[in-house]
Amino acid sequence: MEGGLRTGRLPKAPELSLQSFPSEWSWVWTYPLFHKLAAFACHASQAWLTVGITSESREGPNGLLDTLASLYHTSSTSEQKQMTVLVHLADSDPTWLRRTIIRISSLYRSQILTGQLLLIHAPPDAYPAVNDAQNKVSRGQIYSKQNVDHAFLMSFATKLSTYFLLIEDNVFCAPNFVNHIRSKVGYRKPNTWVLLEFSNMGFLGKLLHSRDLPLLAHFLLLFHKERPLNWLLLHFRTLLGQQSSILCRPFLFYHRLTHLTFENKTLIGHEKDPPDPYTLSGTVYTDMRFSDTHSPQEAYTLDESFFWSYNVTTGNYLTVILNNPANLNRVQVRTGSITDGKYILEKGQVELGYDPEGTPPQCTSFTLLGRLVQGQMDQFILESIGYKVSCVKLAVNANQVGGLMIRHIYIWGENAKNRKDVQIDNDDDDDDDDYDDDS
Repeated sequence: MEGGLRTGRLPKAPELSLQSFPSEWSWVWTYPLFHKLAAFACHASQAWLTVGITSESREGPNGLLDTLASLYHTSSTSEQKQMTVLVHLADSDPTWLRRTIIRISSLYRSQILTGQLLLIHAPPDAYPAVNDAQNKVSRGQIYSKQNVDHAFLMSFATKLSTYFLLIEDNVFCAPNFVNHIRSKVGYRKPNTWVLLEFSNMGFLGKLLHSRDLPLLAHFLLLFHKERPLNWLLLHFRTLLGQQSSILCRPFLFYHRLTHLTFENKTLIGHEKDPPDPYTLSGTVYTDMRFSDTHSPQEAYTLDESFFWSYNVTTGNYLTVILNNPANLNRVQVRTGSITDGKYILEKGQVELGYDPEGTPPQCTSFTLLGRLVQGQMDQFILESIGYKVSCVKLAVNANQVGGLMIRHIYIWGENAKNRKDVQIDNDDDDDDDDYDDDS
């Protein structure tokens, strides 16, 4: 690492309509007819840091407005002078675009006029076509939209600043986060890192050199249908020579509780936020060590309690066995301390189980849902594997010395009703064996 990181040549990325990424940025527009201030583009002087956000419409409170408020309220005047906030409004709904632009422009007029806040939008025909069978939204389509959204964002940000920070559109920030980031960067030589991580949640809080953004955008376009953004970021980091994750503590960015993440998403339809997680009745079993203070059942509650264990080994498990089979559409697993990321399950996976037998009941077959990335997983479930689920199993994939905190296992779904078997989506035939992080 001391000798610097090396990059290689990538094959040609897929062609996008409108010849995306031209020097004049003709594909980017911000509805100037709707509001003159929102037409401001990228003529500001270069900042030290660009904070990049991609946002789409969804039901409920406007998370983007809350995120912008947090960004500006937690940063000092001097920090704001070092920072440009770049927002890609990645929704094709003109009503939402108009409303969002007018609202942001009214709240942040001065930031827009000084070039500290930029709003961009790529029209729908700038996106690559993704084949979909029988009009279903496949895993590849969801990955593609997410990755291309962020490829546009990163390409636009290339010359705006020295560093680029990727966050999401429904987060809150720690006070003086810019100074904290600057301090961490100052401790490291520029050529000894590719990616610094100020959160362990998906792609939230990832810091990159702006000089790497063109290559990363190309990389995202090249594999836009293959893997979710958080996985591609980690693989890009490895390709450029940084083999291990660099987690910078304390973490500076956190998801709001209602946030809908894209981590390992395999959802059929994703336009609306799901409701709060359900407490489907069930019992938690484990073969890990535990005490009466933090019992296994505390991993399956909606409060702030948690399950605590230590010195877990390969093959250990914690399984939620539902009293009745359920049709699930989402599972979220959170491990580790929320403030500093300690005590995560470093190597683990989540499996869905079916057809329980015996007393106590044990599922007789399992399907891999996904692997944890830095101790976390938030995954939507295709109907084909979410039907009549009886078990949600968290499995340990490597020996781990020290404490383990399982904060919660949340599930979304309903008790199963009799219906015909679901047709399996062929686009989901690939396995998830590559969902590994070397952190």
